[in-house]
Amino acid sequence: MTASSCLHRASLATLACLALLGAAPAHALGRLADIQVIDRDSGETLPILRHRGEYWVAGRPGARYSVSVRNTQAGRVMGVVAVDGVNVVSGETAGWQQTGYVLSPWQRYDIAGWRKSDSEIAAFRFTAQSASYAARTGRPHNVGVIGVAVFREKEASAAVAEPVAPNWRDRRELSEAERDQLARSAAPASPSSESAAAGFGGAANATADAAAQGKRAAPAAAPRLGTGHGEREWDQVAHTRFERRSPQPDEVIRIRYDSRENLVAMGVLPPEPAPGWPEAFPGSRRYVPDPQ
Repeated sequence: MTASSCLHRASLATLACLALLGAAPAHALGRLADIQVIDRDSGETLPILRHRGEYWVAGRPGARYSVSVRNTQAGRVMGVVAVDGVNVVSGETAGWQQTGYVLSPWQRYDIAGWRKSDSEIAAFRFTAQSASYAARTGRPHNVGVIGVAVFREKEASAAVAEPVAPNWRDRRELSEAERDQLARSAAPASPSSESAAAGFGGAANATADAAAQGKRAAPAAAPRLGTGHGEREWDQVAHTRFERRSPQPDEVIRIRYDSRENLVAMGVLPPEPAPGWPEAFPGSRRYVPDPQ
């Protein structure tokens, strides 16, 4: 696959595309393309937090996720997408000149895994850094970051794409036996019992005197998160040609990620409120009720 031979999602009818897009999401980054990170198991769009000039999301260990890219332009764009410093299409150590996904005007595509073929991906799954795909292929140094380099097209052209099944947005998991085998090889961390969004509401409005209001000390950092090579899923693409307007990307979006515990330890998120001292008479009842 050459740099000019890029993957392309089949276009839907105009009305279908408009119905899928809707209003721009609140938790998105980017000017030429809106970038979101979505917890596929909960369906939640992860809030993006700014801390010391960097953007962060909190991932749930064990959860599948996707990188959603929406073209906001009237012309085609290409997104070269990297996770943990690895190109998600080719598996190469990521570089701007490599292949990526071509999106039609206003089109959105959820990149949910490492591309294995024109019809199959291996799902992105938050896992321990040591079990990440990058670490398992000898490239652990850039684990914990998602990058999208966006290129405008040099000139509008009628793309000729291969036929794609009409239900291209559907994803189908493979057999249970194969999922179990891949899960054992990836050895993801145990899923967290709390949602990635827990406590996010107060993150932007945390005040300087929060520590004086019963906040407990930030916990020690947990093992860092990475992205594992998860279960195989059906995900059809076709090929098209795309000539970049410039060898340099028109926009680069970078989002770092880690577990909620680590973001608290780093100060990206505030600590949870301390539970406080137990009260002897927190309420009053005339008689003892039955337990639930």
